[in-house]
Amino acid sequence: MPLVLHVDGGRWRAHLRSVVDAEPGTVPVIKGNGYGFGRASLARRSEWLGVDTVAVGQYDELDSVASRFRGSLLVLTPWRAFHADAAPLSGAAGKRVVHTVGRIEDLRDLVRRSDLPGTGPRVVLELLTSMRRHGLSAAGLREIADSTAGNVTVEGVALHLPLAEAGGPGHVGEVDRLLTDVVAADLETRAIWVSHLSPTELATLRARWPDFTFRPRTGTGLWLGDRGALEVRATVLDVHPVERGTTYGYRGRSAPRKGHLVVVAGGTAHGIGLEAPLGEASFRSRAASVARGGLDAAGLVRSPYTVAGKARLFAEPPHMQASMLFLPAGVTPPAIGDEVPVRVRFTATDVDEVRLG
Repeated sequence: MPLVLHVDGGRWRAHLRSVVDAEPGTVPVIKGNGYGFGRASLARRSEWLGVDTVAVGQYDELDSVASRFRGSLLVLTPWRAFHADAAPLSGAAGKRVVHTVGRIEDLRDLVRRSDLPGTGPRVVLELLTSMRRHGLSAAGLREIADSTAGNVTVEGVALHLPLAEAGGPGHVGEVDRLLTDVVAADLETRAIWVSHLSPTELATLRARWPDFTFRPRTGTGLWLGDRGALEVRATVLDVHPVERGTTYGYRGRSAPRKGHLVVVAGGTAHGIGLEAPLGEASFRSRAASVARGGLDAAGLVRSPYTVAGKARLFAEPPHMQASMLFLPAGVTPPAIGDEVPVRVRFTATDVDEVRLG
């Protein structure tokens, strides 16, 4: 029962190459479900791109990437003592891993546990930004800089910035202030690992801070940046004509009118019908959320599946591996075995197959 990601291979590869060629030092991010492609696939693609470093989200994702990519492996989740069982801390594997550190006590613990003589563990020091998720204060960065000599290799400073708002001021001002703190810490490194900076912002910062090397970490903009090269389609598994009042489904619902039930691949196990909160801020988007809530209450929930050029309603909540759609009379149903487009959130969807054209 395939839910398939179809990829226009030539177009997608051209996009990947354009991103990496345009931004020197790009670090592909390979985390979670691998942006719908799978982490192993993206690791092989990163090897093809010729980058020297990729980033994973957390330590238990290293194994799926390390055997398929030969370069350095940055872990974005900051080191904590409870990561020790999952983290390579010695030998050849340990030398490839770059740990993110956001607290001085964590650095001390990492150094104590690591068995890499001479250079010590490789680390990126994360500085607290307006995101306020992880990181050192300016004072903490100065303190940690004084304690790293001889027992750790500092690969740079990380800045994880929030997403920029359309029409907002951007991040250049904040990065300027943070880099002043980096200079005050008197670190030997001049590498700045950044997230969520636009090409224009990067160009501005490179011009203002020529002594620093900026390394953009990118996931969505790289792997999903050309959505026209990607399409998810679901196989039609069954089609049933129904009259008004016909009961169907797990909960014995009644058809609201004459039409067809269309059973398609894709369910909750794939991530279909499961939505993360988006925190929409505009009045228009909040009004749309209220409207959707009213449809939900009436049992009329719009699905992400498109049939005959229109997004169709779920006949009932998605099943684990399949979904039932209601198609009103007058619309010609697809045939069993046909594929229909599905709008998905790639980072929350696990497809059955990736077909690279």
